[in-house]
Amino acid sequence: MNQIIVGVDGSEQSLAATRWAADEARRRNAALRVVYVVTPWLFDVPVDPRAGAVRAWLLKGGEEIVDRAVAAARENAPGAEVTGVQKGGHATEVLIDEARDALMLVAGTRGTGTLAGLALGSVSLQIASHARRPTVIVREVAPQESGPASGGGIVVGVDGSPGSAAALGFAFEEAAARGAGVRAVLAWTHPASAAPEELRPSAFDAEALAGEHERVLAEALAGWRERFPDVSVEREVVHQRTVRALADASAGADLLVVGSRGRGGFAGLLLGSVGRAMLHRAHCPVAVVPAPGG
Repeated sequence: MNQIIVGVDGSEQSLAATRWAADEARRRNAALRVVYVVTPWLFDVPVDPRAGAVRAWLLKGGEEIVDRAVAAARENAPGAEVTGVQKGGHATEVLIDEARDALMLVAGTRGTGTLAGLALGSVSLQIASHARRPTVIVREVAPQESGPASGGGIVVGVDGSPGSAAALGFAFEEAAARGAGVRAVLAWTHPASAAPEELRPSAFDAEALAGEHERVLAEALAGWRERFPDVSVEREVVHQRTVRALADASAGADLLVVGSRGRGGFAGLLLGSVGRAMLHRAHCPVAVVPAPGG
């Protein structure tokens, strides 16, 4: 479905995410659906008239939150098709269900209301971990975090796994829609042991390993460069921890893209390691792209 879903809660954070999603909808010529999730009992038929009055007051407040977000989206992307809805249920479940056939799901990092605590320990982390569609978390970046400008563009983490292949595809689509370039980063560190009882090698040929990683990155990019010949590509292989390398590369970028799972430097990327760290440390919005069949 050519539609983008954005979760809102009335906070400035969710309005920032809504504006980001509106821009994205305009670039992709897609519809934008604003979703505000409230506790399900608000949609029950009340027995006590006093409960009915409270319910009506809360639902009215929800309608105002949706209307404000829709207005912000339309102001940011005139001409875009924007609709809004208030739904009852668990925020994570509702948003993931809404996005099951969408282009992507967008949310902020912190908020109030039903999405309260959207601080990478609740809804934002859960949807990034479990959504079956790409999920973009629009981070609140303090001025001191923003880092030096790098000319914008899309930064994507690569390790040669199916997960990073999916991330590459999303990154190239984003770059093409924006008329931007792709900066593909592969980070590697000291070789790890293959099993707990094994020792890591005390010495290794750094130049040979760097060359091997250059080959992996080139092969990962080959097909995408053919499919998107107009997208400029910058390759970067760094001997550095993945989290630090991607955080540094995100400074000044338009978007950082990571896969939901990986291997090598991305081992265990289930948003308990690199993905989780990026949601906290990236200097730009972060897109988490699920692996095929995930």
